[in-house]
Amino acid sequence: VQLQASGGGLVQAGGSLRLSCAASGRTFSRYAMGWFRQGPGKNREFVAAISGSGEGRYYADSVKGRSTISRDIAKDTVYLQLNSLKPEDTAVYYCAAARYYSGPSTSSDYDYWGQGTQVTVSS
Repeated sequence: VQLQASGGGLVQAGGSLRLSCAASGRTFSRYAMGWFRQGPGKNREFVAAISGSGEGRYYADSVKGRSTISRDIAKDTVYLQLNSLKPEDTAVYYCAAARYYSGPSTSSDYDYWGQGTQVTVSS
């Protein structure tokens, strides 16, 4: 599976962004998808995950209530809508694909990774 993340950018605090991750190479719907992020000087952390069917979704506490993960199987794309952005949301955001959906996830649960897209939130 090849993954291509996009949609990052510079936004003011309180603003919104929608990140996209386009998948190719294998049957998209078989894979759970996740978003992770890595801020300056920080370890990579889990943000959100969605099951292959789209019925299962899980969010990290840091973004719960401010974000929505979704997928369009017809377009082989997963999205992460980020609202009410804060400066601490500044990070490189990565999408990843896993053979199995596990809800709260760690990096080791995922088999394929995209290249990352930068999100910068100014105060």
